[in-house]
Amino acid sequence: MILLNFTHPLTPDQVRQVEALTGEEVAEVRHVPAQFDTEEFFAPQVVALAEGCGLSPEEWQTRPILVVPPALNFIAVALLAELHGRMGYFPPVVRTRPVAGSVPPRYEVAEVLNLQAIRDEARKRRSSV
Repeated sequence: MILLNFTHPLTPDQVRQVEALTGEEVAEVRHVPAQFDTEEFFAPQVVALAEGCGLSPEEWQTRPILVVPPALNFIAVALLAELHGRMGYFPPVVRTRPVAGSVPPRYEVAEVLNLQAIRDEARKRRSSV
């Protein structure tokens, strides 16, 4: 699978943690820095960010992709909307957390969130009028 990383570089240990959680081999990690100009509109910057991944329209729809979202929440949610449009579904995302008591600070992979499954379950809780 391709791991699209929009935050700090991942360590080999973190990549192994992702593989252990998913049961899949990470064939490639693409680091795509998410530095935005907060004085400009985010939507065009999100399009440029997605374009920076270097995937064709066919690859977006057919390759197994896992996402480490940007830390800034506004970029992350806009990026997820952009990726859903390109992929046709919400991509799974990696959640990291600080390692307790680590000096200097270190992060570990906490879980992989299956956003599409979360969305599908939420649909069952919609009430119809």
